Amino acid sequence: MKVRAMLKCIGAMSFCLLFSAMTHAASLRVSPTSLDMVAPGSAGVLTLTNEAKRPINVQIRVFRWTQANGIERLEPTNDVVVSPPSTKLSGGKDYAVRVVRVTKKPIAAEESYRVVVDELPDPSRKQAGTIVLVVRYSIPVFFRGQDASPPKVAWGVASRKGSLQLTARNVGDTRLRLSEVQLTQGGRVLGTREGLVGYVLGGASMQWPIGASKSISSGRVALKAQTDSGPVNADVAISGR
Repeated sequence: MKVRAMLKCIGAMSFCLLFSAMTHAASLRVSPTSLDMVAPGSAGVLTLTNEAKRPINVQIRVFRWTQANGIERLEPTNDVVVSPPSTKLSGGKDYAVRVVRVTKKPIAAEESYRVVVDELPDPSRKQAGTIVLVVRYSIPVFFRGQDASPPKVAWGVASRKGSLQLTARNVGDTRLRLSEVQLTQGGRVLGTREGLVGYVLGGASMQWPIGASKSISSGRVALKAQTDSGPVNADVAISGR
């Protein structure tokens, strides 16, 4: 299975709503929001919490996460497994889910995965005049070698079909998490993205829309952002004009 542009808010939950007049509140919570294991470590634990009084059914799956030419892909994998893959959570209880790298292949740099946790709808609770609220969490999971190099990202800004695209090419071994992006030129704000923007994985390239390009002029753009490696302040070239 390949999924395009699935990870805009890598580590957050997504909601699928069926329109109606009333809502059943979401009850599933997952922590932590990411897992990071360094070899020889090969296992981590996610805690699932059912905040409702009633039991809920949960499905847990793991996918290999890759990026190529600015597109994110999730593909089934047997290299990492979760235990259990599905369960019923009692009301008001916590439940531990183990995430284990079972392949014996050595880690060359950093491997990236996503653990997808779905709260399954309960057909017995479906009622006329209600919204069926389905919760999904997508948790980033990383396994990295002890000698993996830190992220090293070259930034760019491309003007394409009226929009500004922030591009990132990471030649390091490990991922970079990007948030709170602002592009300015000559003191004018060209575009902003609050909160999590996304990840650029080691050895990969990504791009994200940031703003409109109608007010941009030739020259360079100032980039300000936050990353898990610290703040970014860069003078970035413009392409595609």
